Amino acid sequence: MRSNTAMQRLYEKLVKILKLEAERGFSDTAVIGGIESFLSFWYQEVRAQGRRTDVFLVDEVMSRLRNYSELSPEARREAVEAVLERLNQPLPSAPRSRPGEAPRPPRERKPPRPASEPVSPASRQAETEPTQATPGDELERPTATPSVTVPEPMSAEEVARLLELDAQLDEPVNTLPGVGERWAARLRRLGIETVRDLLYHLPHRYDDFRTLKSINELMYGETVTITGVVQKTESREGKRRGTLIITSLISDGTGTVQATWFNQPHLLRQLRPGRAVRISGRVGQYLGRLTFESPEWEPVDRQQLHTGGLIPIYPLTERVPIKWLRALIRKTLAAYRDRIPDPLPNWLRLELGMLELGTALHHVHVPPDEVAAERGRQRLALDELLLLQIGVLQQRQRWKEAPGHAIPTNEEALRRFEAALPFELTRAQRRALREILADMARPAPMSRLLQGDVGSGKTVVAAAALLMAVAAGYQGALMAPTEILAEQHYRSLQRLLNPEGRALLDDGRPVRLALLVGSLSPAEKAEVSRRLAEGEVDIVVGTHALIQEHVTFRRLGLVVVDEQHRFGVRQRAALREKGHNPDVLVMSATPIPRSLALTLYGDLDLSIIDELPPGRQPVKTVLLTPRERERAYRFIQAQVEKGRQAFIICPLVEGSDKVEARAAVEEYNRLRREVFPQFRLGLLHGRMKPEEKEAVMAAFYRGELHILVSTAVVEVGIDVPNATVMLVESANRFGLAQLHQFRGRVGRGAHESYCLLLADETLSAEGEERLNILVETQDGFRLAEEDLRLRGPGEFLGTRQSGMPDLRVARLGDTRTLEMARRAAQLLLERDPDLSRPEHALLRKHVERFWARVEEAELS
Repeated sequence: MRSNTAMQRLYEKLVKILKLEAERGFSDTAVIGGIESFLSFWYQEVRAQGRRTDVFLVDEVMSRLRNYSELSPEARREAVEAVLERLNQPLPSAPRSRPGEAPRPPRERKPPRPASEPVSPASRQAETEPTQATPGDELERPTATPSVTVPEPMSAEEVARLLELDAQLDEPVNTLPGVGERWAARLRRLGIETVRDLLYHLPHRYDDFRTLKSINELMYGETVTITGVVQKTESREGKRRGTLIITSLISDGTGTVQATWFNQPHLLRQLRPGRAVRISGRVGQYLGRLTFESPEWEPVDRQQLHTGGLIPIYPLTERVPIKWLRALIRKTLAAYRDRIPDPLPNWLRLELGMLELGTALHHVHVPPDEVAAERGRQRLALDELLLLQIGVLQQRQRWKEAPGHAIPTNEEALRRFEAALPFELTRAQRRALREILADMARPAPMSRLLQGDVGSGKTVVAAAALLMAVAAGYQGALMAPTEILAEQHYRSLQRLLNPEGRALLDDGRPVRLALLVGSLSPAEKAEVSRRLAEGEVDIVVGTHALIQEHVTFRRLGLVVVDEQHRFGVRQRAALREKGHNPDVLVMSATPIPRSLALTLYGDLDLSIIDELPPGRQPVKTVLLTPRERERAYRFIQAQVEKGRQAFIICPLVEGSDKVEARAAVEEYNRLRREVFPQFRLGLLHGRMKPEEKEAVMAAFYRGELHILVSTAVVEVGIDVPNATVMLVESANRFGLAQLHQFRGRVGRGAHESYCLLLADETLSAEGEERLNILVETQDGFRLAEEDLRLRGPGEFLGTRQSGMPDLRVARLGDTRTLEMARRAAQLLLERDPDLSRPEHALLRKHVERFWARVEEAELS
């Protein structure tokens, strides 16, 4: 057994280095390569002693000094002092400079907090940044509700300085050292054009290289970091022509290990014998020997960027190496960190327990641990959601304060409307209708979202509201995202508002409706526009054509927007501007979780129809494997032979070499030739002309077609009561909310209906879990929550939302941060509705920039 004396010498060496580091002002210059480099070799020497009695003490030392180079001088002092205290050694009283060296300037400290700013326990804890933390405690802290405080006013000079610093972040990325036009062009492919873009190009994951081991402790399959010396480096040609294999033999005194790289000839020069290197990666094996294949590596005498610790992995593009990008971001962060202005008012940041913006960015790019990385992300996510919430709440307030029309409820007309219906309104429909009518009766413009599951009867509620507008002498407009849906709404409103043999209006005349869609001829569009302008049309139903410049109304009182998640805030506003602040009712057949509704539609009040009409049968849902396709076809055949109809949904219009999924055109041709030659099939997809779509849908509605092969264009708005089977090909390629919409196209009549989900061969365990949720429940709201949890908001909504800017950090399923952002936005706007105070100038600039991106997204 080795003597205790050798171990004692190692501790003495550590104490000597740490005391020298303290004397040099914690500048990480006590040894060449820095404290972390010294620790790598010191740790190997300790482990080589073979003593296990010191394991806890050694691990504590390594933990305290981990990522030392990334710590501030204050944090370095705390770490060194803690280790010396643990080793029963005093900290030197004062630092001294190296001979011939000017003293290092101290790191710029934060300005003192104004006396008027509160110091809450949460904020004090946030600023001290403990090195050890319980993840739950760290992430719960920001849920504190902001309290009302009075911030110190900011001078004009301070405001100008903040705006100047912020403007520097918008300088082109090629102004950075080492980034010429060639590199800038490559970075543009990543969406990086400015310094700000670079700092906000965030990691999508981290490689955990924190486990430092000696070579004799390596085990197959683990991800570790080792430090050693290159013994030799060689190259040879691989079996595949043109492949160059580089191998290095690395030794650390406890053993040797081979590391292999492919097609990197420069490594022959860089990994020269005798060079001390740090290697991080997964331990593999070859012919019984442990190896590293394509590991990260870097010289020990440099700052750790690519090995050791949590290493950020960034989204990349062609010819932008990860190491180059990582080094560029790290250098840029170091240069700008202390001059990144924080748009969040200091008093609010402290109350929320959030990090400063510069610290948050540093924690995300250079995380000391997972908790710090998550806290950094949470601060950046709060910023995004706050900008979003400020915008929608300001819009909401502007609309609430604008003068509008008070549209009274005509109880007699409403009674006649309900009496003419072939069914009773549900309690949920009545509740939603009363909320809407109460809003319309107020002089302030209504802004309301009517949300309901598939088949819950939103159109009937909207029809009653439109009737009340017409009865009061106003016009109404209903905007739908597609011509098919617009034309169906037109027919539905004709049937509901002009029932055979009954007049709903007091003067006994019919409700005059018109259809305005893109497929009309110029002359037909002009005629509808003329009649609208002269008041000869009571209600117009249309698509985006309604918001074209030449369309004017005589007296627009109510705007209804259907499937409104397909329209942006600006598009809704454009239709609203067609009248003098008309009431706006927007509808969605896609149940939206509360968190997402708050984010996307925070400018709207919410009415929910959470009850299906009586007699609506649940659709039986079955998950099938590809081998059961023939069984599905036999079932469809049996249903059609009973006089029913069926949908077959394909994910693509045409086939693709890169995507293994059924395509509608090819599938239509195959099915009508090989599978169902005895039946009449129709084809529907988004590339067809509007008149072709209408002809196909009309034929299917009349029963002239037995089976409709379609893409997702049937997701909403197609109502064929005789259709009883919905077969979805490649069902795992669709979101749960979208599949629920498909399922809602059947079961609308008196016959039992079925939804057959045909999965791909490549169905994953997660995909099967998702589809089984659909099999188990008919509750669209539960499905929406699950879709948001499993796939995220982009997939949940099916397509990239118009009017919804790309969120770089925020997760819309993070209800806690979202609600915190909403509360913070409400608190800010209560005190400064237009953010005109000097201390909010930078925040106002960020809000304007954020919503400019929204407008740009809509225009594109």
